[in-house]
Amino acid sequence: MVEGKKAREIARRDFVAGAAASITVASPALVFGSAANSTIELGLIGCGGRGTWIAELFLKTGKCRFVACADYFADRVQSLGGKCKIGPARRYTSLSGYKRLLDGKLDAVVIETPPAFHPEQAAAAVDAGRHVFVAKPIAVDVPGCRLIARSGRQATEKKLVFLVDFQTRADPLYRDAVGRVHRGDIGRLVYAEANYPWSGGGPGAPAPTPESRLRNWYQWLDICGDVIVEQDIHALDVATWILNADPVRAAGTGGRKIRVHGNIWDHFSVTYEFPGDLLLTFSSIKAIPGVRDEIRCKVFGTGGMIDTDYFGEVTVRGTKPFEGGKTQNLYSSGTAANIEEFHRAIAASDSANSTVAPSVRSNLTSILGRTAAYKHGTVTWDEMIQANEKIDLDLRGLKG
Repeated sequence: MVEGKKAREIARRDFVAGAAASITVASPALVFGSAANSTIELGLIGCGGRGTWIAELFLKTGKCRFVACADYFADRVQSLGGKCKIGPARRYTSLSGYKRLLDGKLDAVVIETPPAFHPEQAAAAVDAGRHVFVAKPIAVDVPGCRLIARSGRQATEKKLVFLVDFQTRADPLYRDAVGRVHRGDIGRLVYAEANYPWSGGGPGAPAPTPESRLRNWYQWLDICGDVIVEQDIHALDVATWILNADPVRAAGTGGRKIRVHGNIWDHFSVTYEFPGDLLLTFSSIKAIPGVRDEIRCKVFGTGGMIDTDYFGEVTVRGTKPFEGGKTQNLYSSGTAANIEEFHRAIAASDSANSTVAPSVRSNLTSILGRTAAYKHGTVTWDEMIQANEKIDLDLRGLKG
């Protein structure tokens, strides 16, 4: 068995490599033979609610057009294909439809399928020489995170853009406030807390068939990774961004008292320990009518604190205060900023792909919390990495 320091070195090399990759600059004219400001031809993999919504944001830029789409469900493909004026021959269905999409002529793919599909589809896109824009979370288990990390490195080697769509990391208020913390404005970090109460995510709906199970994918561990991975990663991503480290261990608990269908939990409570005996307490509760929706993270230091809320204000208080301000519809504005950055990076042949490593880190942090909570005990980062536990995706009864 690999022990302690050596295991952590292996984990860091595997998951964080490429975070400091230098920007690769080539002639913009070499980007699939396009001029720097030409239209990017896209394929959309995943044509459900968010896929349809984000397609509209891409089209609003005037810099992109969709030439192909894929989804398991034909009704979604036909609806999206009509809205985006995609020819019938390039509208693909079945689980393997994305492979036929990648065989066609296009520059990049936008992946908006359920999380369990992200690693395989992103890897296939990079292998096919396509730029990748992928939704969070990037994976539901450690092997999936490994694959995304590897695909990100391969994309950089192949001069391809690979962007993970976390809205907070694209927001100027968040960037400014977190940058101040990293420059030492709140002193030595002492303690952190994050939480995600949400009024939605209720009891769900029955899934008597494989198709209805896939349509209601949010309810199922193997497809979504449970709520701490699928949703709560927003709060944990901000926390790990500010703390800028992997957790050493996590102790957790939680359960299921509200949900009726599916097999995911509705509440989690996890305490993470980071290097230097720095603690992060995290809590999550879903489906409580009347609760104020928050994606909140507060970090306290010897000289002050940073307080961030996805739906509210971002501020720094203490000896070096930053008034900050209120976020403005971050769900849309952050995604729009990432779309602009995706286009800019492709046009400039900028394949640094700096969103990959931190997204892998926060995804693994979420998985660590889930693992500890399911155990109702403590799990170390090294134990999680060494176990390399895979969650088998149940696709029985679905068209390949």
